[in-house]
Amino acid sequence: MRRRAASRRFTTVFFLGLVLVLLVMYMSLATGIIQLTHFEIIRTLFGLNENLDDQLVIYEFRIPRIIIAAFVGCALGIVGAVLQGLTKNQLADPGILGIQAAVGFSVVCYMFIVQSNVVGMSGQSIFSMSLFGWLGGVLAAIFLFMFSRNHGELDPKRLILVGIAINAGFGALTLFVSLKMNPQDFEMATVWLSGSIYSASWEQIYSIIPWLLIVVPFLIWNSRTLNLLQLDEVSMVGLGLRANRVRLLFLLGAVGLISSSVIVSGSISFVGLIAPHISRRLVGIHYQYVMPISGVVGVLLVVIGDWIGRTIFSPAELPVGIVISIIGVPYFVYLLMRSTRSM
Repeated sequence: MRRRAASRRFTTVFFLGLVLVLLVMYMSLATGIIQLTHFEIIRTLFGLNENLDDQLVIYEFRIPRIIIAAFVGCALGIVGAVLQGLTKNQLADPGILGIQAAVGFSVVCYMFIVQSNVVGMSGQSIFSMSLFGWLGGVLAAIFLFMFSRNHGELDPKRLILVGIAINAGFGALTLFVSLKMNPQDFEMATVWLSGSIYSASWEQIYSIIPWLLIVVPFLIWNSRTLNLLQLDEVSMVGLGLRANRVRLLFLLGAVGLISSSVIVSGSISFVGLIAPHISRRLVGIHYQYVMPISGVVGVLLVVIGDWIGRTIFSPAELPVGIVISIIGVPYFVYLLMRSTRSM
């Protein structure tokens, strides 16, 4: 009975979340510096509007931006749930653990070596940069697991400390490499690293789609295994679970999603931290439910954050990463205080 009730609750929350996502997407599509009526938007979407300006605004500026925000939010939300499950630490996050900083450092190095601008790159360049960033994420993950183990087991407290050190180290290296770039590339890299999707394009969408199509189904299909990883090592051995192999597969998939997201949006923090916590409050602690809902909540956070940064401060624009950080910092402090009290 409890399993059926949990399944019905998950189904209800999931479909309500999708409806809310569609409403938020349309709200973002309908607002901006250039005002369009609902009639003009609908006619443009169905190919009935011959006004080239309306088509340009909808198909080249707003829709790519909304899709990128949705893809990045989904990826970061799911990755946050995966990392919290792997580390048994509800404060784990791609940004806090230094993975995003490592990917950002790899991407800045790629930009510096090939002298590429963030804007105007071809789809092939974006995809190759994604692979380059993935290697940086794997390097950070290796460091995490090397220095966070205590008597052969992962120590959650040590993991956070090591993650902070990795984040600071790669952040300093990123700044050092950025200062070696020419002024134009440095300016673009700085805006990009703050977490911005203002330069969203269809090429960027095509570059992130393969990662989503391959990694997300794999993670969700094996999400029940994360429930087993919450047990102690002896229990996992008794169940015949190859814990280290499973952790490695989950970690590689998570790094792939992080790298593909950082390529197109820069480092957007706190989405991977907040989304799983909201999901657990909505559907419970089982990861077969938490992971998909985390993806939906991540979509809502990034799309709404981008909409706020694009419209509230118009004609100026605030990067979505800064908007979400303004929301995420107080929430992180709240979680930290609550976890401290429970110790």
